[in-house]
Amino acid sequence: QVQPVESGGGLVQAGASLRLSCAASEHTANNFVMAWFRQAPGKEREFVAAIRWSGGDTHYADSVKGRFTISRERSKNTAHLQMNSVITEDTAVYYCAASRWGVVLTALRVPASYLYWGQGRQVTVSS
Repeated sequence: QVQPVESGGGLVQAGASLRLSCAASEHTANNFVMAWFRQAPGKEREFVAAIRWSGGDTHYADSVKGRFTISRERSKNTAHLQMNSVITEDTAVYYCAASRWGVVLTALRVPASYLYWGQGRQVTVSS
C-alpha cells in the first residue's frame, strides 16, 4: 500500500517562498506520476502540478506556471513543490497524489487518475 507523506507548508506573507515535499517510498512502479492538487474553502479540488517519474517531464496549471516548480528525487521517491512569489489566492490545503501506473496527458489534471493521496498540508498566504 502506497501512502504519500507530505511535509512543509504553513503561514507565509504574499511574495514569499515555501516548499512542500511528498515521499512515496513504497511505490515500486517506474512510470507513475506524482502530482499536487489544492483545495480552497468552498471550492473544488484543482490541479497544481505533476511530474512523470521516469522521464521527469512536468506539467503546471496556468495559475502557477512560472511561480511553482515541481521536481523529484528518484533515490528517495520524493517529490517537491517549490512555491515562489506566492499570492493570497494560493491559500488552500495542498494534497500530494500518486498514480498506480502511467497517466495519459489528457488525464494528468484529473483527480480520479490518482490512486494514492496524502493527508494534505495547509498553506496560508497573508496579504
